Amino acid sequence: MISAEQAKQAFPDEVVTRAVTRLVTVPGLDKPVALITIDNGYDHNRPSTFGPQSLVSLDAALDEAFSAEPAAVAVTGKPFVFAVGADLSGVEQVSRPELAREIAQSGHDVFRRLTESRIPTFAFVNGAVMGGGLELALSCHYRTLADNAAAIAFPEVFLGLFPGWGGTQLLPNLIGPDAAVTVTIENALNQNTMLKPKQAAELRIVDELLGSADFLEQSLLWLAKVVRGEHTPARREIDRGQEWDAAIARARAIVDGKTKGASPGAAKAVELLELAREADLDTGYAAETDALAEILMTDTLRAGLYSFNLVNKRAKRPAGAPDKALARQVGKVGIVGAGLMASQLALLFVRRLKVPVVLTDVDQQRIDSGVGYVHDEIGKLAAKKRVSPDEANRLKALVSGSLDKAAFADADFVIEAVFEELGVKRQVFAELEQHVSPEAILATNTSSLSVTAMAEQLQHPERVVGFHFFNPVAVLPLLEIVRGERTDDAALATAFAVGKQLKKSCVLVKDAPAFVVNRLLTRFLGEVLASVDEGTPFEVADSALDPLGLPMSPLTLLQLVGPPVALHVAETMHEAFPDRFGVSENLRRFVEAGKRAVWTWDEQGNQRLDPEVAQLWQQGDRPATAEQVRERALGAIAEEVRIMLDEGVVAEAQDIDLCLILGAGWPFWLGGITPYLDRTGVSEKVNGKPFLAPGVASVPAA
Repeated sequence: MISAEQAKQAFPDEVVTRAVTRLVTVPGLDKPVALITIDNGYDHNRPSTFGPQSLVSLDAALDEAFSAEPAAVAVTGKPFVFAVGADLSGVEQVSRPELAREIAQSGHDVFRRLTESRIPTFAFVNGAVMGGGLELALSCHYRTLADNAAAIAFPEVFLGLFPGWGGTQLLPNLIGPDAAVTVTIENALNQNTMLKPKQAAELRIVDELLGSADFLEQSLLWLAKVVRGEHTPARREIDRGQEWDAAIARARAIVDGKTKGASPGAAKAVELLELAREADLDTGYAAETDALAEILMTDTLRAGLYSFNLVNKRAKRPAGAPDKALARQVGKVGIVGAGLMASQLALLFVRRLKVPVVLTDVDQQRIDSGVGYVHDEIGKLAAKKRVSPDEANRLKALVSGSLDKAAFADADFVIEAVFEELGVKRQVFAELEQHVSPEAILATNTSSLSVTAMAEQLQHPERVVGFHFFNPVAVLPLLEIVRGERTDDAALATAFAVGKQLKKSCVLVKDAPAFVVNRLLTRFLGEVLASVDEGTPFEVADSALDPLGLPMSPLTLLQLVGPPVALHVAETMHEAFPDRFGVSENLRRFVEAGKRAVWTWDEQGNQRLDPEVAQLWQQGDRPATAEQVRERALGAIAEEVRIMLDEGVVAEAQDIDLCLILGAGWPFWLGGITPYLDRTGVSEKVNGKPFLAPGVASVPAA
């Protein structure tokens, strides 16, 4: 166990979570209950975490609790928060393997006291619980959970780590191996999916789900029943044979499919879950400690923490955003278009802003279809009990359609989602100016066209702003907010305020062709397609980037984006930068033939090249190896990122990293594109210098 002095020296800036013990009298028990409350002294905007000093405090509180010889020991958190894991901000200060081992061992030493106590131990999980906080709860003999707990998860694998304070050993032996794989690996690698309280209770991660209004009182009364022997919580029978085999096989398949071997933390999580089948706690915890001591010193973990800081800190304070006091109130939203994208936008706006939303289109059938889509989706939310029947009715009543743009006369924010052609969008904005007030914000969801060019012929070009969402709108959190040459601060501030209300992460982007994400993806995809055009087999080119563990291969990305869209953006970029962006004539023939995908799948799920695609794609005689394709694609991205930074497309390299993580699914464990290019030497080779300062997203010198 690390000492108090060592803990203070190791993490001098730690926000310490204090543990305080008090004795509570509970009806029906002869002895008091030792109730330990953990609290970092902040409101719920800074959840309680565990660094070395916090573990020392909890250890001291346990000393006090056990010395009182109580009827039971219970641990709970501050309002709305139990605990959310290790203090990740301090991990970057771990510069010695020995210190990494001491911290890993300390968590086990403290939490295990609750597991091996002869006095019954309870966790009263009163709010958000993740990572090490969940491991603390699992270390207790029994658990209650508040029915309004906001977040329940093991996010470690998402970050390139694994639950290392008992989670890989305790969870599968409590809820079974398959459910443990879901919570530990599948959910983490599925955009860090959180459990809802009801799900946690159904999985039996907790023993009792209680109301939040008097949660602590109910938990103490439930504790008394357990201590008196009046209630024995059910426990699952654990199958250590075929079920465990199948669960581990599923875990390996998920990790292989999602990370392509690029995340050591994910692979280690599978190993430790397999070990938990037969290992005792001594063996299992020793294995967790060894693995933590190793991974805490890796580039992969530093990369994951870099990503974590981008998403949880930089994304909340967008660089270059104007004073929010300049933002105008938005009491009504207009949407030009009623297709799928426009309908998705209408659903998002009405759910988040809860203001009237009106759609227009060229005919009543399209309008009815768009409004019907929104109403149907709200109905589905009500059926799943994600909104109440009354709220569903109110939301539906707020969404309407009109053939006449005069319906936008009192709208404060109007966004167009029409065909991606500059002339069409200019015409839409010109028509809108005849109906909306001079203060109304006009936004475009363009993916690649110039916001400045759209606004240049308008009476009020200063109120036009780019508002680029990513598909699917409800899932991807990025919103590129584009400032045209004449966009004023009030329009920009309003766009950022609306983006925040929509719960999107906003990044300010200069009005440059295809902005950030689409520009880089187009350059990347263009290099891969060029290698195929030159003669590289489809299979080789498509798998060349597998070692990075990207969420999908290039040719699968082409299918998701849609070949016509990919071709259109490629043409736009070629017009802007003909020396770097080419247009594949094979892709053009592919689109003209109406093809949507390169691959087909047989009944067994085996992937193969569509024979029709093989027939129409005219390849050269200069095939490349997978390594050559990978080097070519990464080199092109490094070049493009440097040019974008020199052009001032975004404020800093970190904003490009944030855009790719949130808009393109760049894996957390790779730490953003620029630190990855720095670590692998591509930045130096292509540009002669790294993107980031030394030490960012890397292991500090010992």
